[in-house]
Amino acid sequence: KNLNPKKIRIMKTLKLVTATLCLSFLGLMSCQDEIDTENGNNPNTNSSTSPTANNLERASMYDGSFDDFLDGISCSSILLPVTATINNTEITLVSEADYQLVLNILGQITNDDDSIELQFPLTVRLSNYTEVQVASQSEYDALIDTCEDAENKAEDAINCLDFDFPITILTFDLNAEQTGSVVIESKPQLYTYMNNFGDDALFAINYPITANVSGESSSVVEITSDMDLQTRITDCLADEDIMQEAEEDANDLETILVEGKFKVQSFVATGVNTANDYADYTIDFANNLTCTAENIVNATIEDVEGTYAVTSELEVFLTLTFSGNATFELLNNTWQVTSYSESSISLQSTTNAAITLVLSQI
Repeated sequence: KNLNPKKIRIMKTLKLVTATLCLSFLGLMSCQDEIDTENGNNPNTNSSTSPTANNLERASMYDGSFDDFLDGISCSSILLPVTATINNTEITLVSEADYQLVLNILGQITNDDDSIELQFPLTVRLSNYTEVQVASQSEYDALIDTCEDAENKAEDAINCLDFDFPITILTFDLNAEQTGSVVIESKPQLYTYMNNFGDDALFAINYPITANVSGESSSVVEITSDMDLQTRITDCLADEDIMQEAEEDANDLETILVEGKFKVQSFVATGVNTANDYADYTIDFANNLTCTAENIVNATIEDVEGTYAVTSELEVFLTLTFSGNATFELLNNTWQVTSYSESSISLQSTTNAAITLVLSQI
């Protein structure tokens, strides 16, 4: 057939437009598929009541544990200035530098019953970053009860993991289509965002993110998914429990040391037990962190003076430092406490596991 040239041009134009539209449509579908794959079907998409939402909220709560030696409550901290009577000594704390005054008084005598009386009214910052005035000890006791209840219900702050900011959070509608994103710059901002996140939307963390994790493997870690975040939190909370138990063991060990006198039952180095070198001595640990080795066979031999310290991390450590006597200076070490009881304390060198020391109570 003979076609009109004008019709041919129209048909070509229609074909070109159709092809262009098809390509555009395919491109749009390709982009949409990419968004759906990376975001809309994101395996880390969460609701406001998801475990990840709970983890983010708890890990971004205000950490009030840094002044627990003063207020005995990790869910809040006391805003300075504040006046307190520490073991019958009244002091006014104006800045955080004054915390050392409290620690010095509390550390003067080990294994004693410390007393801290706060002067009211005072102001505290709570785990949700709000500040409230406390008018009396009874009101403060109510805060302590609330904190203990939160700890028992695992609703308290997670302090063993600190996020590095900024963090980007992607948002989605309930059909799992991405609606936007927000950049979080700080813990308070993250807490507020998660605390106010509604039930009509979903969110996902834009992984990877990094965080500082405390505990046995204290370090900066990269977190790549919600499951990874949960694992990190579970592990560091477990380490936190172990550290708490170690602290309690350290306090028990201090009590045993102060209330008794000890002999060197065994001291093994390079495979040789040299306990006989200490057979004539007893070691007395005082409650001011000093210790004295006394020769009970020959009173004319001068006492050996030293110091000690009981500390804890995931384990309990006993540090001994003697001076003026070469034999006792061999015991100078930071020892890991491998076992203890009222009758015997077994120690292992932290620098050489083959060196061990056993103290027995007489």
